[in-house]
Amino acid sequence: MKKVILTSLALFTITLGLHAQRISGSDTVLPVSQKEAESYMQEHPSAMISVTGGGSGVGISALLSGTTDIAQASRRIKFDEKQKLKSLGKAAKEVIIAYDALAVVVHTSNPITKLTREQLEGIFTGKITNWKELGGADLQIVPYSRETSSGTYEFFRQNVLKNKNYKNGIMSMPATGAIVQSVAQTKGAIGYVGLAYLNEEIQAVSVSYDAGETFVEPSIVNATNKNYPIVRPLYYYYEIKSEKEVKPFIDYILSEKGQKLISEVGFIPVQ
Repeated sequence: MKKVILTSLALFTITLGLHAQRISGSDTVLPVSQKEAESYMQEHPSAMISVTGGGSGVGISALLSGTTDIAQASRRIKFDEKQKLKSLGKAAKEVIIAYDALAVVVHTSNPITKLTREQLEGIFTGKITNWKELGGADLQIVPYSRETSSGTYEFFRQNVLKNKNYKNGIMSMPATGAIVQSVAQTKGAIGYVGLAYLNEEIQAVSVSYDAGETFVEPSIVNATNKNYPIVRPLYYYYEIKSEKEVKPFIDYILSEKGQKLISEVGFIPVQ
């Protein structure tokens, strides 16, 4: 009998008394892997796939230690991580499975619906601390970030903050869902989440990367046509020696049906 188990770490596993193929890492990629795994196992009843989150760094560390078969990541593997793999006699294969638009979100009561990249940099580096500085209410800004092991944390710092450091004491969240919940409950809050995590409890803002000339809202359409500026690839990494075991599932994700599921979850297909 199949048994489905869900935990607070977003662990999804189907157990048939045999060893499951393991996928771990990025919380951003987590909904994709879960949806694809469910669909794949429906079509292949003998297949077993377990999926956990924790952050891109966690997934790649698990690949290094041999405790996962596939590391899901919202950033590219780092040079030092490649070197650690090499020192262990391993080599990782990289596959882009989808693209994601990173949405900046605020509390639903916030009248601010547009922000420039420069303003976002000021907010998350601590130079802008009150919404009245941006034309909003006299209310302290409470920025929320992912923790340092997150690929989303690093991508936002590189792409939006232009490699400047986050403000000291920024609220670091262990998972994307925690950012959604915190922003929904805090009037002065601002955070960033993958497009698939948007819901009615938070408000996405339009972003300008040309100093306020044009503002673009985060959406699949705007990300696909490359109008929205904060878009990144999502990766799977696996050890080359394990290719025979993991390739059928990865091929499924890259198939027409798998890519359709990507769109349904709220991401941008690679094809």
